[in-house]
Amino acid sequence: MSLRRRALANDLQAVVSLTTEAYASYTALFGAPPIPVTEDYAPRIEQGEVWLLEEGAELAGLIVLERHPDHAMIFSVAVAPAFQGRKLGIALLDFANEQARSWGVPEVRLYTNSLMERNIALYSAYGYRETGRRANPYRPGWILVDMVKPVDKAA
Repeated sequence: MSLRRRALANDLQAVVSLTTEAYASYTALFGAPPIPVTEDYAPRIEQGEVWLLEEGAELAGLIVLERHPDHAMIFSVAVAPAFQGRKLGIALLDFANEQARSWGVPEVRLYTNSLMERNIALYSAYGYRETGRRANPYRPGWILVDMVKPVDKAA
């Protein structure tokens, strides 16, 4: 596997392309693109929230991680279709945990669409627990599932 580095301004198109490809099956399922697909990543890159996972010269995956005073918030985890099934999503979740620990916050939070059942199961198996469900304020009829996981202590 590969270096995790912060995205730079010249990575913007690659970030947008990978996110669109990674969420394509959900765009089909929902009948509209998920929120991460329509996000403007330029400000997030500028703020240092986008981290890249590279396999050689190829972008294999990325995570968008927001730093808050009392938690880290995962906005998006995306793995390129060609790299799916290799546990890179787990590697990105591990990275989020490491970052949260380095920031000194007690937990990592995320939210996902209630129709993303495979992702909810993966997050649950990884140690996230559901804390509630709510309407998506930007997409009428969509339900968000909020999840949280305490930061693992250093090994």
